[in-house]
Amino acid sequence: MSKENTYPLELNTMPGFAGSSAYYLRYEDPKNDKELVSKEANDYWGNVDLYIGGTEHATGHLIYSRFWNKFLFDLGIVSKGEPFEKMINQGMIQGRSNFVYRIKDTNTFVSYNLKNNYDTTEIHVDVNIVSNDILDIEAFRAWRSEFADAEFILEDSKYICGYAIEKMSKSMFNVVTPDDIVEKYGADTLRMYEMFLGPLEQSKPWDTNGIDGVHRFLKKLWALIYKDDKLLLNNELPTDEELKTLHKTIKKISQDIENFSFNTSISAFMICVNELSASKCSKKAIIEPLSIIIAPFAPHIAEEIYHLCGNATTVFNTKFPDYDEKYLVENLVKYPISFNGKVRFTLELPADMPSVDVEETALKNEQTQKWLEGKNIKKIIVVPKKIVNVVF
Repeated sequence: MSKENTYPLELNTMPGFAGSSAYYLRYEDPKNDKELVSKEANDYWGNVDLYIGGTEHATGHLIYSRFWNKFLFDLGIVSKGEPFEKMINQGMIQGRSNFVYRIKDTNTFVSYNLKNNYDTTEIHVDVNIVSNDILDIEAFRAWRSEFADAEFILEDSKYICGYAIEKMSKSMFNVVTPDDIVEKYGADTLRMYEMFLGPLEQSKPWDTNGIDGVHRFLKKLWALIYKDDKLLLNNELPTDEELKTLHKTIKKISQDIENFSFNTSISAFMICVNELSASKCSKKAIIEPLSIIIAPFAPHIAEEIYHLCGNATTVFNTKFPDYDEKYLVENLVKYPISFNGKVRFTLELPADMPSVDVEETALKNEQTQKWLEGKNIKKIIVVPKKIVNVVF
């Protein structure tokens, strides 16, 4: 090969090694054309507050970043010996593979619960033509030409696939395309479902079987705003119970965001919307702050609701609401009423009721009289706001 048709060997590894490891320092002083970053700018901005990356980053890019930061620190260019204040390694999203079972030496496929009756070969199938482990037979026939004339042995008129949790891979046909999920369920459902799968730092399996629950939650939230194309939002004053629901949710979400516990935030939103639905609450005083706290999780529906509440600016320029402890005080307590240590029923009593009155109320109850019939009470134990135990 002539010299004219060759390219020189690239010997400069600095852009990938140093550039990708210390680029964040340029954000602190981007117009400085004399040095990487001035001491004044670096002293002001400090290092990165939070670094989020996968486990591969922890053993690759992170090592490079620490190497270069310590090198720059020794030279006196940066003010801190470590590049990041806090690091979180998010877990890997694993794939949920599906399988079909072909009877050997045939083009006939037998459903999962019938496969032990035949000599079969397990074959990976594209998860995008499977819903809740039920195979779309016509899509399967169209998937690959060799399956165009496939026959099926069904159970309850369905072909049920097997499944396993594996690393997402094209060869296993278990890669889920986000665009397809967004097209079917919307971007908010996808975002919330990813957070709902489990703790941020744990690896967790992707399972589209559970995405319907998150989608139903968002529809239930929307049902507080609209019903039969009629806007339900109103200016009525909220009840104490509705304010309690809102403020305990604000408190929970505020704490969860600080702790990166996004999966438990989704659970808290579901509880909140269930309680508001039970009271048919469509009051702006409740719905508007709810739209603000859910915005980081479901930005599109949050923005829509925030505007329907009469706001002209974006929800993301709004201050995150504070919770008020006065709405979180429990006025009533459910006392389990036990007899010889076995709970038989519960009584809902005022939280500030003195123990002597709790005891008297419990003894006068009709159900207590039934359990004590013909028995002599030895003692009564009242643990305030916890339990009443009658010993006989």
